[in-house]
Amino acid sequence: MYVPLLFVAIIWALKLSEIVFSFSLAGYGLLPREIKGLLGIITTPLIHADINHLISNTLPLLFLGTGIFYFYKIAAKKVILILYFAPNILVWFFGREAYHIGASGIIYGLVTFIFFSGVIRRDVRSIALSLIVTFLYGSLVWGVLPIDSKVSWESHLAGAIVGFLCAFIFKKFDPYKKYDWEDEPDTERPDKLEISYDN
Repeated sequence: MYVPLLFVAIIWALKLSEIVFSFSLAGYGLLPREIKGLLGIITTPLIHADINHLISNTLPLLFLGTGIFYFYKIAAKKVILILYFAPNILVWFFGREAYHIGASGIIYGLVTFIFFSGVIRRDVRSIALSLIVTFLYGSLVWGVLPIDSKVSWESHLAGAIVGFLCAFIFKKFDPYKKYDWEDEPDTERPDKLEISYDN
């Protein structure tokens, strides 16, 4: 549960350090198909363009990160670790030639992992969380399209793909324990129902 909070604290500390000491970490981002860009596989999620970029990622990281650690305790650390590195590796191979920075790939991965976990598992807990995520972040689907050249849609798409795959890979982890009332059969309805009138 502490991992999302710690991660957010680190990215805020880095951005505030950039502002206070007047330097930029953008050059340490991910640069596809360049040897010097390999470092970005590790550093990209930690670097943000500006405060607005950081703010827009903070709440989803906290909410989705806390959600996955609360509902999928066994799989959470493995999924987070995969989502941290795998999307960046894909972008290094297939992304356009530009510096890619930000933690949005992780966010897209968390969204698709949680959503498809609900679809695959079909238990009350997973479906409920899936519906909440769909309601809050359903509009993120537009982020995987190359609409804005300043947005790393490749990171979004890669994160979404990896999150989807993780939902299948870890579908047997954290099995849902049903309550007794969930297994109770539905009460049978009589063939004929009485008609009541409001006077």
